[in-house]
Amino acid sequence: MKRNVRVLFATYEAAPFLKIGGLGDVAGSLPLALKENHCDVRVILPKFSMIPSEYLEQMRHVGEFQVPLGWRQQYCGIEELQYKGITWYFVDNEYYFKRDGVYGYFDDGERIAFFSKALVEAIQYLDFEPDVLHCHDWHTALSSVFLREFYRGIEKYDRIKTVFTVHNLKFQGQMSDNVLGDILGLSDIPAAVNQLRMDKDSVNFMKGAVSYSDVLTTVSPSYALEIQTPTYGEHLEYIFQRRNSILHGILNGIDTVAYNPKTDPWLKKNYSIQDLSGKQECKKTLQQEVGLEVNIDKPLVAVISRLTRQKGLDLVINKLPEFLNHNIQLVVLGTGDRDYEETLKAYALGSNGQISAQICFDEGLAHRVYAGADMILVPSLFEPCGLTQMMAQAYGTLPIVRETGGLKDSVIPYNQFTGEGDGFSFANFNAEEMFDTVLNAVDVYDHHKEAWLNLMKAAMKKDHSWNRSAKQYAEIYYGLHPELEREDPIVQKRTGKAAKKVAGEEKKAEKPKRK
Repeated sequence: MKRNVRVLFATYEAAPFLKIGGLGDVAGSLPLALKENHCDVRVILPKFSMIPSEYLEQMRHVGEFQVPLGWRQQYCGIEELQYKGITWYFVDNEYYFKRDGVYGYFDDGERIAFFSKALVEAIQYLDFEPDVLHCHDWHTALSSVFLREFYRGIEKYDRIKTVFTVHNLKFQGQMSDNVLGDILGLSDIPAAVNQLRMDKDSVNFMKGAVSYSDVLTTVSPSYALEIQTPTYGEHLEYIFQRRNSILHGILNGIDTVAYNPKTDPWLKKNYSIQDLSGKQECKKTLQQEVGLEVNIDKPLVAVISRLTRQKGLDLVINKLPEFLNHNIQLVVLGTGDRDYEETLKAYALGSNGQISAQICFDEGLAHRVYAGADMILVPSLFEPCGLTQMMAQAYGTLPIVRETGGLKDSVIPYNQFTGEGDGFSFANFNAEEMFDTVLNAVDVYDHHKEAWLNLMKAAMKKDHSWNRSAKQYAEIYYGLHPELEREDPIVQKRTGKAAKKVAGEEKKAEKPKRK
């Protein structure tokens, strides 16, 4: 059958509509790349009240129905929006989604169960028959369970294959087992109870998806191996071991248009791999902006991160005196644990312009840090993928990373004998080992200028685009449906007034460019 595979992409957040963490970046960018790789993709997510009004006002109501949830029958409306050539569906229920926040409510289990059930139920009412349902993290994990237990035998569902992507195994959706009957309606189905139950008192939503889905993916090849071990498996390693033949590690990408020093509107002076002169100007501007001594010859190390132990802040805090002793500038941008924030601010105050603590998240400043720093430090305890190191490489800022997860997969450590590499790395979660690697990088920066320039150029040449990732996902989708033969990438052909009308609508839907 010659047609492109049809994919329904289910997520709890997606940029630009709603972005809390890295999942929002993935769900906002990957569908666009999949469209260019012979996939007919549509995305479904909750209609949260904090979605910007410019998008809410353009949504079109396309249907409504009741969702069975345990003993309840809950209203569900479906809104539709065209954005960047993709159809986006929004699941509407004000009781669950008209709130000030997204996560952290007492009834999160019920809210997420509703969304997982609603998106499966919605397939009956959409003018779209997916071949693949691609779910992301524990917020959509129950969809694979519901699909098999409640919807098999219905014609529109029988050909649907399921793909489940683990973005961060730390968050699994573990709930009291009371939800099995009261909310999920699964207590009378022994197979489902067995696959969801974590222990005698609790169930685990993600465990259900890992057990039920046709294909499992995670966000880097190394993380796919790590989660099969007790150290990283978060008590699910035995299932990943059992199902490792269907487990794939696919490295995430970044938005190579937004993160491009040649065109980045946040920078005082743009630059490129052909002309790197603007990077020094960016460094000087950054030093002025964050209160560091203005000296472009001093090595400048950056940390852009949530300030948590998982991100390696213990190691950074431990070595703050060493940064001062070795005359290395450090700028930290991020928010997180209060103790880390206060310690960083205290050191910055007494550092005489050598350490800067920017306890905030500022997108423009983040871009200027990527451009102005010489190195970026990512010493994570674990890191499923990580995007910071890829963004830094795009700007010729060399990453210093711990060899874990996606950090290991995306950074080739410098080899002083061959000159190869595009960053620096260390193996163990150890402050001494981390700082030795920082000193090694600083030595290359100070005394081996040609080698440093080659490393910068190698980093900037790397392909971190979503197209690389999308090709691998497309292979998985088509592997699940070998009867399908790819057509050309989906292009909506429009002429005359219709073309002008649609172009105007899509232009209106996109956010205004930053000035």
